[in-house]
Amino acid sequence: MSARGEFSSRIGFILAAAGSAVGLGNIWGFPTQVASNGGAAFVLVYIILAFVLAYPVLMAELIIGRATRSNMVDALGQITGSKVGRLAGVWGFITVSLILAFYALVAGVMISFCLAPLAELLGLNSATAWLTADLSSEDAIGRNVLFCGLFLALTASIVSGGVKDGIERWSVRLMPALFIIITLLIVYVLTLDGAMEGLRHYVLPDFSKILSPDLLISAMGQAFFSMSLGVGTMLVYGSYISKQEKLPNLGAAVAFVDIGVAVLAGLLIIPAMYVALHSGVQIFGENGEYIAGPGLIFAVLPAFFETMGMIGNVVAFAFFALMIIAAVTSSISMLEVPVAYVVESKGLGRKRSVWFLALGIYALSCIIATNFNALFGLVIAITTEYSQPLLGLVLCIFTGWVWKRDQILAELKEGDPSAEQGLFWKIWPWYVRFVCPVVIVVMFYRSVIG
Repeated sequence: MSARGEFSSRIGFILAAAGSAVGLGNIWGFPTQVASNGGAAFVLVYIILAFVLAYPVLMAELIIGRATRSNMVDALGQITGSKVGRLAGVWGFITVSLILAFYALVAGVMISFCLAPLAELLGLNSATAWLTADLSSEDAIGRNVLFCGLFLALTASIVSGGVKDGIERWSVRLMPALFIIITLLIVYVLTLDGAMEGLRHYVLPDFSKILSPDLLISAMGQAFFSMSLGVGTMLVYGSYISKQEKLPNLGAAVAFVDIGVAVLAGLLIIPAMYVALHSGVQIFGENGEYIAGPGLIFAVLPAFFETMGMIGNVVAFAFFALMIIAAVTSSISMLEVPVAYVVESKGLGRKRSVWFLALGIYALSCIIATNFNALFGLVIAITTEYSQPLLGLVLCIFTGWVWKRDQILAELKEGDPSAEQGLFWKIWPWYVRFVCPVVIVVMFYRSVIG
């Protein structure tokens, strides 16, 4: 076991797994979905669905990972006893690599926007303009390629340290830093004019929307995707968990931390948007909906920071540092999926595998960057809207219908000899067998086809 590596502590795993789940989507996607879908009503539905949909799939990945002590390709091959399982693992390998390719582009721009306040303080106006150029403009290609490479190099340097000295060591430092920065920013923003109006939009529920199909689908999608499910990150992290740990408890802790960060992000972003509106910044698009995604992060909030004068540079630096931390904690888990496969199945050393794969993913990022308008949205749609939910469905089918129940129970008993009598075992096996696949299919049909 020592050759593969193992998380040295429970808190180390929780922070690493929660860091994987806490990404850029939590900070720019969740808050605007809340504001657009009934405020606290959406939060309530999201929390419920996080545990009735996302948590069971999370547990499937953790159990498969720890039982097989393998990368995604070999693990799915073991539990299915067929090439179909291995092909599903390769599918996950490719999907997570493509996700990291476009994710690194966005994260690289976070680095450039973090440096922009420093350039402005030094009076380097041309550098500031270059650092903050629009993500999709031709003028930004060189910047996107450069900072994407820096971000991937940072990610690779962490992953090359292994499970304990790389992933765990940095996760237990970065996640507390994330909580500290986001808390300080929340406290500051709530003191500004307009913040209370944003807070009311965030915390006051509109229960007339609680059964809205759009709200339910949005909440299901956010709950599923926010926990980094379907592409093997949790499976691989699960393979590094000690046999003495109670997996259901660990999974619940990860879910709670992920939900907590999403809720905190809402407490920051929505009041900040209304402070920006109070300062004359447009926060609504042409159709009357909140500006979300890259438009929110790279246009609305920077415009808000500019209205704050000198203090705006400090706030901008802290905010984009927060975004970089969220991006890194996710990217290290994504890179670990293909790294684990190459190290274990191909026999290459960890450092050599890490940098080889990082360079390959960087090449994909460069292709996307130089063909941004044609490829960026396409790659996101293929991976997150199509591939990720279908992989989640496959994992549920493998766990619920193919893998033998006595083997699953034996793995749970490793950390809890009384697992068979517990509430988790009485509910989870049939739930992941019948309920989760149906819900994922409905969600997939409604969001992609319907």
